[in-house]
Amino acid sequence: MVEWTDFERATIQGIFSKIDPNVVGPAALVRCLVVYPWTQRYFGKFGNLYNAAAITSNPNVIAHGKVVLKGLERAVKNLDNIKETYAELSVLHSDKLNVDPDNFKLLAECLTIVVAAQLGKDFTGDVQAAFQKFLAVVVSALGRQYH
Repeated sequence: MVEWTDFERATIQGIFSKIDPNVVGPAALVRCLVVYPWTQRYFGKFGNLYNAAAITSNPNVIAHGKVVLKGLERAVKNLDNIKETYAELSVLHSDKLNVDPDNFKLLAECLTIVVAAQLGKDFTGDVQAAFQKFLAVVVSALGRQYH
């Protein structure tokens, strides 16, 4: 079980109260698909992913980015039980979708960049440390089925 300080809990909840999941989720997924093009192989049914402009305007990418952020909001609401919260998603991504678990880390990196850009000067080192800890726990939970 992960131990969260009061500062970490407040910081993580604060981040999610300040960002717009309809903006941040799609922006993070777009960035991941553009910067790490090999991740596109899991989105073959999404249609045109041939270049950055196509990815950015792809309605399926935008919709899935929103789903990803809504999923993270579930983790925020269940900080003390993220692994169980994501148990079904872990099985889905490993057994049905066969997603390489390293891709969760890549998306977390992209999400950090997008959140940092959104929060600007409020994204201090301490805030980043709490956010990265949160994302590491989420990535671990999503990869649980692979172990």
